[in-house]
Amino acid sequence: MDLFRVVLVLLLLLAVSQIGQRLLPFIPLPIIQIALGSAIVYLPWHVHISLEPDLFFMLFIAPLLFNDGKRTPRDELWKLRTPILLMAVGLVFLTVLVGGLFIHNLIPSIPLAAAFALAAILSPTDAVAVSAIASRVLLPANIHRLLEGESLMNDASGLVAFKFAVAAAVTGTFSFWHASWSFVVISLGGLLVGGVISLGVIWARMAMRRFGIEDVSVHVLIRIVTPFILFYTAEHLGLSGILAAVAGGILHAIEQDRSGFTTIEQKFVSEITWNVILFIMNGLVFVLLGLQLPDIAADIFNNAAYSNFKAVGYVLLIYMLLIALRFIWLIVYGRLSGFLGRHGTEWRVLVLTALSGIRGAVTLAGAFTIPLFIGNGSPFPERDLMLFLSGGVILFSMVLASIALPLLADRAEGTAGDSHNRKAEVKAQLESIKAANQAVRLATDETNHFAAAIVISDNDQRLSDLRRTNYEILPRKAREEEMFLRQLGIAEEKKCMMLLARKGEIKPQEAVVLQNIFRRIEMAVSNRFHIVYLLLYSLVYKVFSAFMPDRRKAHAGLKLKDRKTFIRLRIATATYALEELKANETCSNSSVSRVCGHYRHIISVLNHQLEAPDAEEVVEEKVHVLKLLSIQAEREALQQQYRQGVIGRQQLSKLQFQVSMHEAEALDNNWESLLQA
Repeated sequence: MDLFRVVLVLLLLLAVSQIGQRLLPFIPLPIIQIALGSAIVYLPWHVHISLEPDLFFMLFIAPLLFNDGKRTPRDELWKLRTPILLMAVGLVFLTVLVGGLFIHNLIPSIPLAAAFALAAILSPTDAVAVSAIASRVLLPANIHRLLEGESLMNDASGLVAFKFAVAAAVTGTFSFWHASWSFVVISLGGLLVGGVISLGVIWARMAMRRFGIEDVSVHVLIRIVTPFILFYTAEHLGLSGILAAVAGGILHAIEQDRSGFTTIEQKFVSEITWNVILFIMNGLVFVLLGLQLPDIAADIFNNAAYSNFKAVGYVLLIYMLLIALRFIWLIVYGRLSGFLGRHGTEWRVLVLTALSGIRGAVTLAGAFTIPLFIGNGSPFPERDLMLFLSGGVILFSMVLASIALPLLADRAEGTAGDSHNRKAEVKAQLESIKAANQAVRLATDETNHFAAAIVISDNDQRLSDLRRTNYEILPRKAREEEMFLRQLGIAEEKKCMMLLARKGEIKPQEAVVLQNIFRRIEMAVSNRFHIVYLLLYSLVYKVFSAFMPDRRKAHAGLKLKDRKTFIRLRIATATYALEELKANETCSNSSVSRVCGHYRHIISVLNHQLEAPDAEEVVEEKVHVLKLLSIQAEREALQQQYRQGVIGRQQLSKLQFQVSMHEAEALDNNWESLLQA
């Protein structure tokens, strides 16, 4: 029961972190999740989980890196193979050597071998942390792919170096040639094992299809367990489970690109399932990291043997060294190859890439594998301090990157970045609409194929308009004006409803239903703070209505009564709002024109519904259901591109505004469905 309670609390924290990130978009989600994980340690429930490093790597790191390998563009990784290998191998070993000597001289109580071990576990960047922090800004394409490739590959080199450094600290012996040969075997062996097993899994799934086993659930289940099998097998053989998972992800991406290997339905269900799994695992990684930090800090801050000021100073100095080493390494390679930029932007790009070397849960999980005792039975020297330094460097790297990256990325892009951003926005919008069409196709059957054709045709028209007009996203001021005018229009409709109610032209029960309709439409065109208010209001209203049988019966009766009466009322309120908006002088003419055009369209649709035969109601309802499904798929596609770093936070906000306006239009066009709300 205790385990169930802990898991339940952790999952609830993930939901809370998403809400917090929406309310505080300037704070990266990982920082919020770490803070929540640290906070619940002090609650009276005594939530605590001991980090088991081996289990942590297999349960969390393996599937996350498998997914990163599957989604990272292979052609771009291949083009960047030289800088990736130099960063993932050369920089790691430079960090181990220089960092180990620096730590030993800075803190003499840490033996040289143990200092090398600490430098080794601090050397790899964390793929999950890099993706989570870097996705908030639109990094230059070459830097983003370099960071992805580096974080995929340097875990193996860092962990192997850590393993031999710890062995030297425990036994007192070290062989450079043995360590070098082992590194080659462990790395290449992990890649080979991952590739061979993945090919076997792909072949087995193809054989199952030939035998008629097309059950989507079975195929998706095999995909889910594959990274765990890869990691466990490679580690059991003494090879790199991390590289095995990455290799498996790349091969599965090749399989997925070939339509003959995987059905559309399997791709769709697999994508949805993976999105849920990745959301949970990504969040739990940082929540679990937060759970460990209070105990680590307490071991040092409550220990009289350590100076709190000095301990924090050690963290800062070590982090500055890591950044300096990255910067120097990048300067050397950048000067020789010209890869990282030229002229005035070069220094900004170098600093941007250096600060993007974010440490994460991999570093802390590796640090927890430091043994408690050395070979002669004595306690491992300064183990608590090493854990504290690891946790401190992780926090420093995340906080500093979350502050500096948005500033540096904007400046590094410059004028050319504006054009690049627009292209990224257009591409993201195109991909999201295609995803929406795919969702509609998968939901199509013999009962709604005509409605599906209407929705897909509407989306195809939007795609055509985007390609033809080189789609321009509305600037922030225009978006704010349009949102204000849409909210003003709803307020005017409510005002008209109250005037009609005073004249006795609307019954009280009808006014309640119209109020519900307006509230639902208003939610689609409101900012996050107004939405919170509306959701609370809706919740209170539903709870209140649940205990009022008479009110519930009256509301249910209105859902079935004269449809054309409600259409006429809706035409009256929309016409009133249109006339009021025409006279608005506080916003630009273009914004007023767009919103007035929306109301004219709504009035035209309502007049058509007033004259249309009842047989069209069924088709309209099915169109509305599929349109809302399409909009939701569009939102999910945009979120996915944001998580992958294709678009940044500001671009996501712009595109989500467009989707919200499209949703509001869909709700207005089929307002009758809101009677069910």
